[in-house]
Amino acid sequence: MLPLKNLWDRKRENYRQRAYWIRKWEITWKNTLVTAAILAGVTIVAWIYHMLSYGTVNIIMFYTIALIFIPRFTEGYVPGIVSAMVSVGCVNYLFTEPYFQWEFRREGYPVTFFCMLVIAIAVSAVTSYTKEQSRILAQQEKRLMEADKEKMRANLLRAVSHDLRTPLTGIIGASSSYLENEAFLSDEKKRSMVKHIGEDANWLLNMVENLLTVTRIQAGTASVNKSLEPVEEVLLESVRRLKKRIPDAKVKVRLPEEFVMIPMDAMLIEQVLINLLENACFHAGSDCDIEVYTKTGKNEVTFCVKDYGTGIAPDRLESIFDGEAQNGSREPDSHRGMGIGLSICKTIIRAHGGRIWAQNHENGAELIFTLPMK
Repeated sequence: MLPLKNLWDRKRENYRQRAYWIRKWEITWKNTLVTAAILAGVTIVAWIYHMLSYGTVNIIMFYTIALIFIPRFTEGYVPGIVSAMVSVGCVNYLFTEPYFQWEFRREGYPVTFFCMLVIAIAVSAVTSYTKEQSRILAQQEKRLMEADKEKMRANLLRAVSHDLRTPLTGIIGASSSYLENEAFLSDEKKRSMVKHIGEDANWLLNMVENLLTVTRIQAGTASVNKSLEPVEEVLLESVRRLKKRIPDAKVKVRLPEEFVMIPMDAMLIEQVLINLLENACFHAGSDCDIEVYTKTGKNEVTFCVKDYGTGIAPDRLESIFDGEAQNGSREPDSHRGMGIGLSICKTIIRAHGGRIWAQNHENGAELIFTLPMK
């Protein structure tokens, strides 16, 4: 008796061969039916035209058009080549005197029909080749998109493992110390420890909300519901929500001079602004105010978060929004979930059809994103 593994491998191989031949049979039948239908339709149209007029040149053009459409709706080169030979035969047998007879003996006929056959085969081959190249390009684009998604997932996983560690360690350490030393702690120290536990728990909640948002948008289960929203209100609401989380945050808002409304999901864009402002608060390394403002262009509105701190390392400018957790204490993306936070920003802005990037200026860094006005 064959081992169980060999039996399973044989069954799997038989299934693959059966599926291959079934697929091949389906393609053959589809090619045959489509080719026959198009050639029959063209022949009927050509016959009607022939009854109204006695020209043969235009009838040849009818079949040439058919030879362009047949490779478009079939697979492989065979249908186009076969239909080219059938087309030549139809023109010779049905539409060339003497009718309903094969006639290649007249002067010039062999050359004419040979050239027509060559042209027909060439048209069919070019059309089939173009279709095949389009299919290959579509597959390559799909693979690139899948690779980009896999990279984002890997970056998010690294960011999650990196960013969960700090608040969880703080919560576990503070709660353990509280339980072990409760009898020896003053009321003020107890309140301080509970306050730190609450802060870390809030950071974890914010990070989970960010993670859920990005995974839903990437999976396509969360739609971006756009409506016309005033830019001024979105900016002010973002700063107000930031102040609830970070009361000591110093933010200077420069409101647009004109009243601007653009299509957006206001909650998601506010989340982007809050994440960018939090990143600036924790990593700018400066006591200067953070500036947030907008610029209105012809087709888009640009949002800017500008700090006056240490700036961003040049090698991080291109990857800062990829969710990559870096080692070291000065990474601009590591404070309690910001690895996910900046990745969230990129996902949300892309879902809105905008762009997002980072750049340095003379006295710090600037995080910028755009939203289309239509």
